[in-house]
This record gives sequence, C-alpha cells and structure tokens, in this order.
Amino acid sequence: MGQYSIKDLETLSGVKAHTIRIWEQRYNILHPERTDTNIRFYCDEDLKHLLNVSLLNKHGIKISQIADMSEVEIRHKALDIATDNKEPNVLLESLMHSMLDFDEQRFEKALNSAIMNVGFQKAFTDLLLTLLQRVGILWTTGVVKPSQEHFVSNLIRRKLAAAIDNRYVEKTEKSKKYVLFLPEGEQHETLLLFAEYLLRINNHHVAYIGTSVPFQDIEFVRDKFKPDVLLTFITVPIQDSSLQDFIGKLSSSFPDLKIIIGGAQMDKQNPVLPSNVAHIKSLDDLCALIQ
Repeated sequence: MGQYSIKDLETLSGVKAHTIRIWEQRYNILHPERTDTNIRFYCDEDLKHLLNVSLLNKHGIKISQIADMSEVEIRHKALDIATDNKEPNVLLESLMHSMLDFDEQRFEKALNSAIMNVGFQKAFTDLLLTLLQRVGILWTTGVVKPSQEHFVSNLIRRKLAAAIDNRYVEKTEKSKKYVLFLPEGEQHETLLLFAEYLLRINNHHVAYIGTSVPFQDIEFVRDKFKPDVLLTFITVPIQDSSLQDFIGKLSSSFPDLKIIIGGAQMDKQNPVLPSNVAHIKSLDDLCALIQ
C-alpha cells in the first residue's frame, strides 16, 4: 500500500494541495490516516478516489454534488467519462490509475487512444513524459514503489520498441549516423529510445548500443560504424568521475564528432561545454537538432 503526503497527492493528481485541503475539510472527500507520530498520510485508494473526483469536477460536476455521491457512483461516473475520452487530462488520469492497479489493459487503451488522436510523437511528449515526470519525482523519494515505476516504464519501452520497429529508414542527402548510448551506471533508457524513434522518422541511421556502456565500447562502435553524432542522457552521477571530466573525455576522444547530451545531471550541474558538445534541455531542443 502506498503512503502519500498531501504534496505527493498534488504531484500525482495535478490537484493543488490547497484545493485538496478544502475538499477534505469542507466536503469530507478524503479521510487521511495518521502515523504513530500523528503525521497525516493518504493511501492508494485515497489517490484513486481523488483522481476520480478531480475528473468529475473538470467535467462540470460541482464538488458539492460529488460529495453527495457514493464512492461507487463516483467510480462509475468517472469510468463513463474516461471511456473513449480523448482529452489529455482524462487519459493521464487513466494512466495513473493503471499504474496503481497494474492494469495493463487500461494503460494500453488510454495510450492507444492518445496515439490515434494526436500521433505517437505528441502522445509521448504531452502524455507519457508528464506521467514519467510525476512518477519519477516520487519514485526517487520512495513514495511510488519500484514495481509500479518498472511496470509503467516497461509498457512505455514496449510501445517505443514497436514504434521504432515500424520505421524504415530511407537514406537521403541529410541522413546522418548516430550512436546512442548511456554511460556506465545509467539505466533509464526511455528518453534514449524516444530519441531513436525521432531519428528514424527523420531518416537518420542509428547504432543503439544501450545502457551502462563502458567507454571503450563507444570507441569500438565509433571505429566500426563511423558515426557523425554521439547522443546520450545523464540522469544519475557519473561513476568514478565528475560530469565535467566525463564530458571532457568524450570531447577529446571524439573531436571530430558532434556530441549531444541531455538529462537531469546536465540541467543540475550546468557544466562548461567544449565546442563539439551540445546540451539539450528539452525534447524541443532534441527535435530541433535532429531536424
């Protein structure tokens, strides 16, 4: 069972903590429990109930009316709204529910609806990335369980793999060769897989060598594949080195290549960049560089 603070509920549901307090105190929407030290906390059922209440409220039902409904009525009404609804906030809440309940079918239905409505690229940037950001914030603090994060990440990786597999690269005058990798100790490959998808739909050739790659393997692929660009993301501290030293080693070892780096550690540390290294701060930056 999850154990959430009110700030955790705000992060996962998108409902402001101030609003949650009002709904709880004035309308008795939620019933938090208390720890042995008298600290209030919420459980998975509270989060799911809040997601349903928020969904009804966003679709024009006053909170005072919702407060008079039974939990079963709220759940059924929310399910009616969510069924075949293509609004991003509705789909996002369905994805959150599917994570909490390990409901693969609901996840697939919500994501497929988004893909059919706006296309795969926009569904990822507007929906899945928001979901991953919310889950990632709470996963690092232990609020979201590793099993829940792994469940969602695996479903997303599977979708990305299928999308990548369906892309045939047709060489053009603008086609370049990219090596995609994550440094040793780095396992979060979702953004790297999405980068591969973007590269392939723009007819670039990709050598995807995966997660936690030793430096000498990058050199080996460079010699065999003859790439134009190296692309990586760094979300955890570099093993046995500083980020600045790692970037310097990449730059000096591959002086003739363009090196593109994104990720939380880049944003946090803001290192000095050699002339052949570019820092991408968003997916928009990545799209602009690729295109």
